Amino acid sequence: MFSVLEVENSGRKFRCRQILAFGALRALCCFSAIGLVGCGSSFSTNGITPIALENSKPGDPQWVLNNPALRHEIEGYASATSVNRGQTIKFFISTMDPSFTFEIFRMGWYQGAGARKVTDAVTLPGTQQVIPSPDPITGLVECRWQLSYSLTVPDKPEDPTDWTSGVYLAKLTAVPSGKQSYTIFVVRDDQRASQYLFQSSVTTYQAYNNWGGKSLYNNGIGGKGVKVSFNRPYAPGLQPSAASGAGAGEFLTTYQPVYETYPAGWEYNMVRFLERNGYDVTYSTDLDTHGNSALLLNHKAFLVVGHDEYWSMPMRNNVIRARDAGVNLAFFAANVSFWQIRFEPSILTGEPDRTQVCYKDTSDPVKGVLATINWRSLGMPEDEIIGVMYGADRVKSDIVVENTNSWVYAGTNLVAGNLLHGLLGYEVDMVQTGSPANVIVLANSPFPESGRPVQYSNMATYTAASGAVVFATGSMHWSWGLDDYNTPTVRPSVLSIDAQKVTDNVLMRFGAQSPDPSGP
Repeated sequence: MFSVLEVENSGRKFRCRQILAFGALRALCCFSAIGLVGCGSSFSTNGITPIALENSKPGDPQWVLNNPALRHEIEGYASATSVNRGQTIKFFISTMDPSFTFEIFRMGWYQGAGARKVTDAVTLPGTQQVIPSPDPITGLVECRWQLSYSLTVPDKPEDPTDWTSGVYLAKLTAVPSGKQSYTIFVVRDDQRASQYLFQSSVTTYQAYNNWGGKSLYNNGIGGKGVKVSFNRPYAPGLQPSAASGAGAGEFLTTYQPVYETYPAGWEYNMVRFLERNGYDVTYSTDLDTHGNSALLLNHKAFLVVGHDEYWSMPMRNNVIRARDAGVNLAFFAANVSFWQIRFEPSILTGEPDRTQVCYKDTSDPVKGVLATINWRSLGMPEDEIIGVMYGADRVKSDIVVENTNSWVYAGTNLVAGNLLHGLLGYEVDMVQTGSPANVIVLANSPFPESGRPVQYSNMATYTAASGAVVFATGSMHWSWGLDDYNTPTVRPSVLSIDAQKVTDNVLMRFGAQSPDPSGP
């Protein structure tokens, strides 16, 4: 059942629907002239989430790069992958031009504009900084550039919409050439117990980043490295259509080569969906899950999106600890936690956790449970946590649903055998021998693989002993069904009302006042 009420904030009226379950408030969904602006079960400002209020502010489409820098014309990196409100983050910029402008945008929905400008552009002197050579043994490429700009993020505890937690892009524009690039960072709000915590997959960004000639793959000069540094810019993507994301890691576009998949990212599509619908979300990165054992415990659900392939042992332990404490886990992703990594301090500055290590074979001098090989080779398969695990890549197909009486499919008209077109790929997961005994398969999707029998990818869910529910799409492309960013210039549209409804069902269940393990 539901009742309707009207609330007002900063002179703006919102019409809200209280959704009641068994006589208790289950959710409050608020609407304005722009549509849905808030939906969830915990709110901080007259029943409206900080995300809904933030996205009611004017957006600015000028965040988009019009002239991407692809040959080091301008580029930069930040001193940290994330910063808490009230803390300081530093930026190190190199440009061939005598000056550049620096302006910061918060990424979201903003009535379709996609971002909001949070700082005015400032003009700074340009310096062409040194591109270091890779270490001949490890392949490590680490910069020690001069400081260009320092930002202390404001923190007003009474106003969570002042520098709202989110993904932020610093847009760099060289003057007079006009070449442009991004530097990406996340603003956290560690004090706010939002319903959902979104983890940005920066360790996977860095693994594929071949800036300076080396990555953890053979996409650079002279083979792969075994160590990569966060003290360097993110290179542009390998495909021409990935240029629009230059400097933003894999947030907007990816490093995938043309023979694998479209170079469209996944995280920003989910961000747009979450913020368009006003979900009560805050943001973090892999490094925060690694370094803060209590971080996930402050939330009802932990969200992993797209491609989060590289996890450290503390990351794995902290996610398991959260699940076992009743925190729900949603993996709108595939190939999650495939490789173990370690972190080391910067060899130049001594800052902790700025070097990411992954040998991928027995050449790692560290042996035993911390060896940087895949988790399943260590006897710790990822399906023990996720319910599914990586099975294949270069997949381009449809998700075939089953068990459509599940709560996951409530409100859809799907029946077993129906297709979610184009949402299976490009890496996909399967239920395997380590999956929990009570795992429920929600999709069983056939796909061909050259020289092998037809295989099947799975979407699945299970309930942990704590009552926490774990949900996994088993496909990276899921968020493409939620939002059409990057179409048609980078990829075709596969927008899906059914995928949107499934996502809403998962989020609404996970945002409930307490875990609800009843039902399939």
